[in-house]
Amino acid sequence: MEASNPQDPGAAASSYDDLPDGLVVADAEDRVLVFNRAAERITGLPAARALGRPLDTALPLVDLEGRRWWKCTDPYGGLAIRTGQPETRLLLPDGRDVLVTARYVREHGGPVSRVVVGLRDTSARARVERRHADLIATVAHELRSPLTSVKGFTATLLAKWERFTDDQRKLMLETVDADADRVTRLIAELLDIARIDSGRLQLGCYPVDLPELVGDQIAGMTAAGLDVDRFEVRAEERFQVWADPDKLRQVVANLLENAVRHGEGRVTITMALDAAQTAPAEADGAEQQRKGEGPRMVAMTVDDEGPGIPEAMLSRVFTRFWRGNRRGGTGLGLYIVKGIVEAHGGGITVGRAPGGGARFRFTIPAA
Repeated sequence: MEASNPQDPGAAASSYDDLPDGLVVADAEDRVLVFNRAAERITGLPAARALGRPLDTALPLVDLEGRRWWKCTDPYGGLAIRTGQPETRLLLPDGRDVLVTARYVREHGGPVSRVVVGLRDTSARARVERRHADLIATVAHELRSPLTSVKGFTATLLAKWERFTDDQRKLMLETVDADADRVTRLIAELLDIARIDSGRLQLGCYPVDLPELVGDQIAGMTAAGLDVDRFEVRAEERFQVWADPDKLRQVVANLLENAVRHGEGRVTITMALDAAQTAPAEADGAEQQRKGEGPRMVAMTVDDEGPGIPEAMLSRVFTRFWRGNRRGGTGLGLYIVKGIVEAHGGGITVGRAPGGGARFRFTIPAA
């Protein structure tokens, strides 16, 4: 890329137009050299009117008490040890608030040669804060019920142990055990979300027999009381996929449990090579890479015969706290499923099954 001419404000600004945050740069004479596209979007001020003008005119800002910010901070004056201004919430001419940081660039401790201003839209921070508040509220709500139960039963047993029969004590302890499992699951979900959001979800991948894993999951569900005829498995062959078995089991379990809990009738599980992403069968991995082709992908589809998911809600299914019209649960399961599938290099979609219910389909690399 050619270096921008510092005397050409337009050329200088074009170098920073791909930045997600607003950037404004003024020279030693207080002339604006850079006013990138993000700065235009955040402030609503056109770059053409800002370039070449003083900061106070090009980017008029006031603090929450109505004082002119540039006059108060005096970026070109004051002590030579000043390096800038920390992030501050300020007001634009139209009354909207914006987060502003400023850095004073000096050469060899001399006068300010550049003032670099960063702009961030407060709506992004507000969305993050709302998400954190929702997460805290959901966790508090989900923890309150099992912990109240645990506290109640344990306090009762400790105070009145002799009044209860062995069967009554056993029932209370079983309830406490189930509630402890519920709390453990919630904590595990929160840890998964933290790892997914930070990009630190670690996978220990090796070849996994997908039909066998699905069969084991169904066997566990039928052993818990479900009718074996509730499930139908269709597999073209014994697929081995390249996956973390524990995480893949978490994905399969969540999709099957959702289909059983919220769907009706038979749950159909189909496994096949993904025709849209399948490389030639005779090409090994190294040859596929030389040809610029990706790995072969296996697709697994879970269909139920329930009422399905309304069209207007399909885009929200994999977001945090989505529960549709249902009560119960944290609404985090499908968000985690999407994160796990994508961490494997696959993808997941939701739509309508041929029988009218919901259809979840995910892809994962073949071994």
